[in-house]
Amino acid sequence: MRSNHSGRSRRRYAVVGVGHRAAMYVEALAGKYADDGEVVAWCDPSPTRMSYYDGVLGHAPARYAPDRFADLLREQRPDAVVVTSPDATHHHYAVAALRAGCDVVVEKPLTTTAEGARAIADAVASSTGRLVVTFNYRYSPRNGELRRLIAEGAIGRVTSVHFEWVLDTVHGADYFRRWHREKAHSGGLLVHKASHHFDLVDWWLDDVPETVFALGGLRFYGADNAAARGLGPRPERSTGAPGAATDPFALDLAADDVLRRLYLEAEADDGYLRDRDVFGAGITTEDNLSVVVGYRSGASLSYSLNAHSPWEGYRVAVNGTAGRLELDVVERGHVLPAGAAGVVGRPAVDPSATPDRPGAASAANPRPAGERLLWQRHWSVAEEVPVPEGDGPHGGGDAHLLDDVFRPGGAEDPLGRRAGVLDGVRSAGVGIAANRSLEEGRAVRLADLGLSADW
Repeated sequence: MRSNHSGRSRRRYAVVGVGHRAAMYVEALAGKYADDGEVVAWCDPSPTRMSYYDGVLGHAPARYAPDRFADLLREQRPDAVVVTSPDATHHHYAVAALRAGCDVVVEKPLTTTAEGARAIADAVASSTGRLVVTFNYRYSPRNGELRRLIAEGAIGRVTSVHFEWVLDTVHGADYFRRWHREKAHSGGLLVHKASHHFDLVDWWLDDVPETVFALGGLRFYGADNAAARGLGPRPERSTGAPGAATDPFALDLAADDVLRRLYLEAEADDGYLRDRDVFGAGITTEDNLSVVVGYRSGASLSYSLNAHSPWEGYRVAVNGTAGRLELDVVERGHVLPAGAAGVVGRPAVDPSATPDRPGAASAANPRPAGERLLWQRHWSVAEEVPVPEGDGPHGGGDAHLLDDVFRPGGAEDPLGRRAGVLDGVRSAGVGIAANRSLEEGRAVRLADLGLSADW
């Protein structure tokens, strides 16, 4: 480690996978946490993307192709490795970094397969390095308040949870343009997206998932569904396609400076297309999913995910022996297509990353962005619980998460928000088991996949 001007140790970071998701970490090290750490190496197949992030940092770290990751570890000797590569590759980089004695910061999901989860858990057990899974929704004040109430016994012993998450036709559609549309790379939405949600329930309940059953399929996106609804022929990609400017499901990479520089200009490097048609062929990720999870305590979870909703947000109901808690969150109340009256440009792909300000309901907007937490004990009138205001992306969670990542051991963590390998295994494990359940039409126990609940 090097020391900064204040005498504190300045950690050396390598970043693996420099697509859009790396921005949160790179911008943090270029700004608020510049005295805490520095990026010394990139690992990515695209020189163009690495050049983009050189500009964010203001200097050029060493560059390595994915097949030279071992060289990176040996030559650069990073203290920590940030893994933001495609999900199916997480275990490869995490295991190698841990064996080299590095700390690992890995984006959710931890991995996409039971084999990958076991490999990472074994590597953590034998390494001097520590692993953190970045579940930023744990750090959102509204989610923390729900955990606090449950932990304090506000509704007695939890008996069941209902959790509904809806993605709108901007954000939800985006998973079907990019590499996430292929389960071999992402594990599908049950792993890539829902691991966030399964982790929240594990954390809220402080409980261990054991048995999973799932139903679902590709019901809206994809070529077969488009044909069944009478949609005509569509271009394979959006950028440069006729009519893309008024197609609500198109994404013009050339129209956004960051997307253009990260992806459109990088296509010659690796051939990756970021703007494939959501109604094209070859999609293997489901867009409608229902999951039931049984927990060690006897509590159960009923979970649903829809990726083509007209609004975006989530609803949680937690039932207990003494009452019920309900959390309703609207991250975006509606989306209008390009060309609609009053619409300038296109809405942000992910509303949680650029949240709308809460507003009052009106006849013109009956579903404003906002949140509400209700607590109702048996034989009592419901009470609205004030939620501490969150500032910034993902319900105010990102800023607190980054403190934990780049200044570990600083503030006390009474809510237990820091997520380690066991949290990552359990949350990804529910999705992995759910995928197996979809394939085999039966309930699947995590233990049957070799995913021990007690690592």
